[in-house]
Amino acid sequence: MNHIHFKNWKPAEKLTALLAVLLASLTILLRTVPGISFSANLCLLCMVACLGLLFLSRMGQRRQGWKILLRIAQAALALLVIALAAVEFWVIRTGQRDDAAKPADAVIVLGAGVNGTTPSVALQTRIDAAEAYLKANPGIPAVLSGGRGPGENISEAQAMFNALTARGIDPARLILEEQSANTRQNLQNSLPLLEERGFDSCGGRVAIVTNDFHMARVTLLWNLPAKVVQVPARLPWRWLSVNYYLRESFAVVNDLVIRPLLA
Repeated sequence: MNHIHFKNWKPAEKLTALLAVLLASLTILLRTVPGISFSANLCLLCMVACLGLLFLSRMGQRRQGWKILLRIAQAALALLVIALAAVEFWVIRTGQRDDAAKPADAVIVLGAGVNGTTPSVALQTRIDAAEAYLKANPGIPAVLSGGRGPGENISEAQAMFNALTARGIDPARLILEEQSANTRQNLQNSLPLLEERGFDSCGGRVAIVTNDFHMARVTLLWNLPAKVVQVPARLPWRWLSVNYYLRESFAVVNDLVIRPLLA
């Protein structure tokens, strides 16, 4: 029965067990911080993976079959981590591009959550960026895109409209698109509304206002002829940005791999 004692475990097994304990503690800690539930769930998932590897390693001490399963699991996890790291690098690199100084013929502002009638932190930063861009480029129309979701008393588009008009933006320039429930619909539903205002979807330039972490997914989903000018909005707190950048890499994989497979 010596194999069950921690002191008899291999160094790699001890490290895996300690890492699982650390991840469990981090999961509990992160769940107390508002706005970063994804990071907490990711830590929980990593903890489960560590426990799974530890179980296979201990069982592999007795039977060769378990050891083979351990090697397969380790290889699969290594490939997954490498793939996600590559996606994350692309997401971060794309999000750092800032075209806010460049002119455009029209603007699309993508929605984010609304707490009742109050814009969330992410949506507030998009409103700030949209205000600055619209004031720097007077006269061009803007679509405010975002429907009404759970816990929202008004649509995301209406919340943006209320804030921008209160800051002096001419309401005649603003077009509300209140049917979208996700990024893909935001983009698909907004362009026809701009075309009704005379926007040239083949040769025109449209400024997309959204958070920096969201830009990579926008470029992935943008399959329309108009050229994109990136106007990124940055979150005020670094830990929020880290959480959302991590989440976006998984969202990109979902849009690039999982959705096409399920379609």
